[in-house]
Order: sequence, then structure tokens, then C-alpha cells
Amino acid sequence: MTDATLKDIAAGRRLALPKIPVSVAIAASWIIAMLLLAIFAEKITPYGFTQLDLRNRLAAPGNAAHWLGTDELGRDVLSRLLVSIRISLLIAFGATAISTVVGTLLGFLAAHFRGIVEQFVLMLADFQASMPFLILALAVLAFFGNSLTLLVGLMGLFGWERYARIARGLAISANAQGYAAAVRQLGATPSRVYLRHILPNIASTLIVSTTLVFPEVILLESGLSFLGLGVQPPMTSLGNMVGYGREYLTRAPWIMLAPAATIVVTTLSVSVIGDWLRDRLDPTLQ
Repeated sequence: MTDATLKDIAAGRRLALPKIPVSVAIAASWIIAMLLLAIFAEKITPYGFTQLDLRNRLAAPGNAAHWLGTDELGRDVLSRLLVSIRISLLIAFGATAISTVVGTLLGFLAAHFRGIVEQFVLMLADFQASMPFLILALAVLAFFGNSLTLLVGLMGLFGWERYARIARGLAISANAQGYAAAVRQLGATPSRVYLRHILPNIASTLIVSTTLVFPEVILLESGLSFLGLGVQPPMTSLGNMVGYGREYLTRAPWIMLAPAATIVVTTLSVSVIGDWLRDRLDPTLQ
């Protein structure tokens, strides 16, 4: 090959690379920063998140001792914010993972067995979609009490019907195509067909759905914690901080504004990334 040909090939490869919009790059940077803060929260917090400093109650942000100020008990807002980010992301990731796995498995069962099993799964999905999940969550938490494990499991029931419908529809479509039938004729078991061949082909759509459910889980957990039925003291979360800070909105707005801004920017960032992934991975939008 000549040098000109090599240059043309290199230029073609550069042009083939997807261009990431500035908004998506900023959103991804924010999400990565949140993940790093959540992972290293214990090492970078200047104080314990329950440590009291009664001499500096309701201290304004900007001082050397407390960059984001203190709350009504003198607790450092920055330290509590870092721990809250970890807890809220832990709940959101755990709940989204449970929802994805449960919904996808039920969708595959409905697509494989059809008949009564399919009707039962669709009936459960219709019931889940028609029931206001916030009311269901309030009833369960009020009756069984509050714990982090119960909260993650309960949040995991949110949005599974979306994955079930998507997985069912795409699995039925894949079963009608040649590659799934060919694998079956080679003697592959149903679990191998669905998990090793069908699932990778529909993973892009499920990933996009995950980016849409994830911010909703964060907002739902924040709402429950704001109402006092989510994360309980001494543990803290973003919604928990907003709930306690509303009583001091006029005197010490920084208590509520810092976690509220984190919730808004995080959910917005995930939504921006989800929209971009949908445009990139959905073949109907190409």
C-alpha cells in the first residue's frame, strides 16, 4: 500500500469513530466523579458524618473548618453529603440490578412457554404498571419497618415490568429468526439459547432501559427518605438530607441545597447518557 492509501484508511477510521457530544461528556464525567466519591467516601470525608460540633451549629459555607457549612446539630454537611451519595447510589444500583434481572427472566419465561405462563406474566406486568408504586412502597415500609436491605429489595420491584415486556417481545422476535432455531437444532438447551445467544442481541435495548429506570429509582428513594420512610438515622442519604434540611430552608438553605442539587444533576446526567445511548444503539433511529 502507498502512503496515501494508508492515510486514507486512517482518516476513514477516525471518521468512523462516534463523536461524543459535549453534554454527554459532561454527564459522563459527573457520573464518574459521583462513583469515585462513593467508593472513597470514607477516606476523603473530613469528619465523621455523625460527628457533632455544637459550637458551630448552622455555620455558613465557605469557612475553613466546614466548606459546605454545618446542619442544626453541627454536623459537617460535606461529610454527610459524601456518605449520602454512597448510600443513594448503592440503593439505586442494587435496585436497578434486581429490577433488570427479574424483569428479563420473566420476559424470557413468557417468550419460551407462551400460553398460560405468558398471560400470567403479562397480568403481573399490567398490575404493576397500574398500581402507584409510591403508595405500595409506603404501605410495605409502614407495615414491615425500615431497613436498608428491605428498601433495596422493595426498590428492585420498581420498573421490572418494562424489562419483562421488552425481553418478551425481543425474545419472541429472536425465536422467529434463523440463528436461534439453528442453535436449537445443534442441541443447545433453552437456557443457553436465551442467555448466550438471545440476551447479547437484545442487551443494547435493555441497557437503554436501565439508564431510564436508574434516575427514577434515585428520585423514588429520595422521595421516601424525604417522607421519613426511607433510609433511617443515623444512616443518611440524599433524600434524607433534603428532608431534614427543609425545616431550615430560610435560616440555613445550604443544608438542603447541596443534596438537592446533587440529586438533580445526577438524574439529569443519567438521562442525558440514556438518550444518547438510545440514539446510538436503536437501529430504528439510525
